[in-house]
Amino acid sequence: MSFVQTLQEPKYWLLGIAAGLMTINITLMWKYAPVDVVGTSLLFWGGAAFLIWERYESFKLQSGPISSILGVAIVALILLKSATLNSYDIFLRLSPFMSGIGLGLIASGIKGLKQYWQELFILGFMSISTGLLLRIFDISPLTAKFSALILWYLGFPVTRQGIYVNLPTGSIEVYSGCSGYSAILQLLGLSILFLFMFPTTRKQKIYIPLAAIILGFIVNGIRVALMAFLVAYSNKESFEYWHYGDGSLIFSMFGVFLLGLFCWFFILRNEPENLKIDP
Repeated sequence: MSFVQTLQEPKYWLLGIAAGLMTINITLMWKYAPVDVVGTSLLFWGGAAFLIWERYESFKLQSGPISSILGVAIVALILLKSATLNSYDIFLRLSPFMSGIGLGLIASGIKGLKQYWQELFILGFMSISTGLLLRIFDISPLTAKFSALILWYLGFPVTRQGIYVNLPTGSIEVYSGCSGYSAILQLLGLSILFLFMFPTTRKQKIYIPLAAIILGFIVNGIRVALMAFLVAYSNKESFEYWHYGDGSLIFSMFGVFLLGLFCWFFILRNEPENLKIDP
């Protein structure tokens, strides 16, 4: 196929637009968003791109003029808003889902959006923020209680008052950013990606996300317990490293490792059986 013929293929135009929107969003995330949000963004964008690549030959690319105009308008709105951003904004979380809707309308119209439900679900999952979940149910007191329990089992003279974990020489406040929702959302999103990419049974579709939620809460609780220990018995530099620096990423990687180990032990090791049970 010549270069001119390639340019005449709609799918290549769609690919170029998608790559551009993804690059813009990731660049802005990298510049303005917290580190954990950046990692989650890369993970979900990559997962959606992988699913598209696996199934692109089965998509029906047929759209009408109204759907195409609406899709172009959404893409234009994303580009205009992205050009004016100079700080972190909730739009950065909404942008991937909006991009998926806009591209889907251009490619296949309103009726054809159902072809991309998996990719849209993944990109839409990125829109969920910890602030929204905290308004529904604040788990910070539970996190503080669990972290205090860890320290108590380790033999430290710890007490708890609401969201405060107290040691004789220092205390910490388990505020919204340390509640655990960020770690839970990251692992839950990873579990959803896993369910879309690998064959699983009905029971596995339930307990894999459940395991992700539990692991996210436990790993974050261990991290908060470490923060309390560092405040009470260490120096400020150590606390900042594990709280804000690269140390915080270690806990994120540890959570992903545990979930991956869980999925490998219970799912991938028996993949041939899963194919027979729930193809």
